Amino acid sequence: MRFKNKTAESVINPAVTLFWFRRDLRLQDNAGLYHALKDNNNVLPIFIFDTEILDKLEDENDARVEFIHQSLEHLKKELENLGGSLAVFHGNPVKIFNDLNPKAVYTNHDYEPYGNQRDGAVKKILEEKGARFSSYKDIVIFEKDEIVKDDGSPYTVYTPYSKKWKGALNNFYSKSYPVEKYTGNLLKIKPLPLPELSAIGFKKSGIVFPERKIKQAVIEKYHLQRDIPGIEGTSRLSVHLRFGTVSIRKLVQVALKKNEKWLNELIWRDFYHMILWHFPHVVTQAFKPIYDQIEWRNDPEDFKAWCEGKTGYPIVDAGMRELNATGYMHNRVRMIVASFLTKHLLIDWRWGEAYFAKKLLDFDLAANNGGWQWAAGSGCDAAPYFRVFNPYIQTEKFDPDRTYIKRWVPEVDTPAYPKPIVDHNLARERVLAAYKIALES
Repeated sequence: MRFKNKTAESVINPAVTLFWFRRDLRLQDNAGLYHALKDNNNVLPIFIFDTEILDKLEDENDARVEFIHQSLEHLKKELENLGGSLAVFHGNPVKIFNDLNPKAVYTNHDYEPYGNQRDGAVKKILEEKGARFSSYKDIVIFEKDEIVKDDGSPYTVYTPYSKKWKGALNNFYSKSYPVEKYTGNLLKIKPLPLPELSAIGFKKSGIVFPERKIKQAVIEKYHLQRDIPGIEGTSRLSVHLRFGTVSIRKLVQVALKKNEKWLNELIWRDFYHMILWHFPHVVTQAFKPIYDQIEWRNDPEDFKAWCEGKTGYPIVDAGMRELNATGYMHNRVRMIVASFLTKHLLIDWRWGEAYFAKKLLDFDLAANNGGWQWAAGSGCDAAPYFRVFNPYIQTEKFDPDRTYIKRWVPEVDTPAYPKPIVDHNLARERVLAAYKIALES
């Protein structure tokens, strides 16, 4: 069943320019939207619920689709207050654009393999019709080959990349796009229909989304509190960055004023997007090929215990239960649970990456892949393979009062809580032996 927007289709003609929203769901400081409005009259913003993506989602309560839907409702109201509207489609973008005849289509770059392939196909279709396809950098500060070594090759270590990133940053890269100057060029149109979630095959999840608010007081203390999962020590803006309801340029402007440590985290995001662009094999393979020779145990019962937060390691279980309940997990805890899966249980990092991809509100292919390969030791600039996080030491350092653990594992000190499914010391010996065999073969 596909939602059909015949009303929108009927108003799209060679006098209308489309702006295609994807992971940039805001009017303010939007590069592609700015250029569309600056260059053209009669600009109609559109969004496509892409069935090539949605049909792969297993859960009809997937909170990310609900978040997108809520964001579109907000966008639609903003546009209608300006005399325009938002045209929403549901289907395969290539087929949809095959049926439309606009003057031009503007959008922002997508760096993922599927996005590259899809945009190439859409561009070809449009150009065959005599329509222009224009795409702009929006979701990162620096992309592709903008930050490379002196010899032109890509960086594979974060620290020198970040130094060059900071050295290259100036107002040209961090200033906002003044979209508001050109909103008079929106196509003046009566409100167009927005399908209900049910019309595209999804339901409300019940998850409460983090507010779209830059909490400057939190950011000011970020370097002091970022590793403590039991308090509100992080910005909780990751889902908004993921879907572009806030601008990366706006966040960099705040970071430059408030906290360099927080800026460093934003640079990590650019770094992983650059890695994905230059080394697309990381989607399915280890960045360092030799790590694909590791003989994983891949025990399904151990994996199930990890997924459900029943490993007998409280900090690990708290993280997994937080993820399952909220679609979010504190970043320090993400590192702990990823290390536990790959090192303690000797389960392929791809299993964990796929589970996070299903559950995380802020799932981003580049960052998720980078984080998992870092934990497994197989990625660029990764933790060395012999580094095995001790969950007990991590708890003492970052949740000493067990505030976080007690919130998510209330039965932790009772007979109802499971015994550890693996001994830490034995697990460490086992994984070091397995890695050594693979890396020395």
